[in-house]
Amino acid sequence: MNRREFMKTSAAGLATSMLGGYVAYGAEQKTYRVGLIGCGWYGKSDLCRLIQVAPVEVVSLCDVDKHMLAGAADRVAQRQKSKKSPRLYSDYEQMLKEKDLDIVLIGTPDHWHALQMIAAVESGVDVYVQKPISRDVLEGEAMVAAARKHGRVVQVGTQRKSTPHLIEAKKNIVDSGMLGKIGHVDICCYIHMRANGNPPNGTPPEWFDYDMWTGPAPMRPYDMLPHLRWWRTFAEYGNGIVGDMCVHMLDTVRWMLGLSWPKRVHSAGGIFVQKNGKSNISDTQVATFEYPDFDVVWQHRTWGTSPDAKYPWALFIYGEKGTLKASTMSYDFVPEGRGEAIHKDVVYEREQYPEDVAEPDIELNAAPATRLHMKDFLQAVETRGRPIADIEQGHISTASCILANVSMQLGRPLTYDPAKRQVSGDEQATALLRRQYRGPWKHPEESLG
Repeated sequence: MNRREFMKTSAAGLATSMLGGYVAYGAEQKTYRVGLIGCGWYGKSDLCRLIQVAPVEVVSLCDVDKHMLAGAADRVAQRQKSKKSPRLYSDYEQMLKEKDLDIVLIGTPDHWHALQMIAAVESGVDVYVQKPISRDVLEGEAMVAAARKHGRVVQVGTQRKSTPHLIEAKKNIVDSGMLGKIGHVDICCYIHMRANGNPPNGTPPEWFDYDMWTGPAPMRPYDMLPHLRWWRTFAEYGNGIVGDMCVHMLDTVRWMLGLSWPKRVHSAGGIFVQKNGKSNISDTQVATFEYPDFDVVWQHRTWGTSPDAKYPWALFIYGEKGTLKASTMSYDFVPEGRGEAIHKDVVYEREQYPEDVAEPDIELNAAPATRLHMKDFLQAVETRGRPIADIEQGHISTASCILANVSMQLGRPLTYDPAKRQVSGDEQATALLRRQYRGPWKHPEESLG
């Protein structure tokens, strides 16, 4: 290869990397053998996006809901190139024992992520795990340790880093210096997404293994199909709106501005308006993540109206020269003074991927981002490098949000020391970094030593 050919090849590789593109490094693209644990809404969506961007054979599906499992199997048989139906499992450990997978996707509720990701990397596969990565902070520490110990690639589903118009906003607005000195960041969610019903208790249907679905979480009375998004309204299974929605925006801000762990976290909130249902997560909350040069402040309300109707779930970066507003749908640069405003909308790919339009429950605005995220994941699998949403970065964003909930619970600010895995000078808060597991499941923190 001469110098001109080398420079041309290097430039192409750099462009591909910047855009989240996937390049097979061998003579031929490898067909990856894939399994999915958790065949609900986003598990199926992630799997369909992976099928679209790389040669894969979906070998195995796992879910404790037989109806959901059968529906996922039908969709896979329709979508994958071989048209084969995957093997079906109700126990993820049995699926992993087959030792015939290259990649595992995890789309289960948050309270299962840690045990399933750790078991997957121990079985020798690379993993794509949904956010937030864990239900408690020390689960996340154990997940990072397991990925490093076993040398596996783990990509987290914080796909805002792979969202085309947000990549552009970072490059053209933030990195170029158009904002000037940054002095404050707001992140928020005002979407009414907190379920708050009062369904009666009953008996789980025979096709749904409620005990296995509950797993290490506390056993609540069965009151409806909890896996159909009802589970997000309970702290037993997840981390509320902060864990679900703040983790995306905080992670995006950290990526855009090069931030790591906040030096201190404090939060306040509670159930102030929606008091009549069974839900036990906050309907109103403010969390402040303190960094050396500015604060990142989160706020959510699952009632009322948004202060900015165009940006109900968004980030706002305030600089001396202007403001960047950004969401999954668009971004706007609002200059200080007479500068030129800049607007960009989400990129859709309906023409390139017409099957998207007919897919049930798809988030069309998020599909291009997830495809790029999968391409980045596969490139890391090929090179054995770190993906853009590496498990460690997912842990920092997840743990920061969990610390906000702990701060709200205790009513005081917290400083987390990741080296010591404790909240500095606060034994009570440190004890809350690890939740109690229901037997026979054992908390993975025990393996950290």
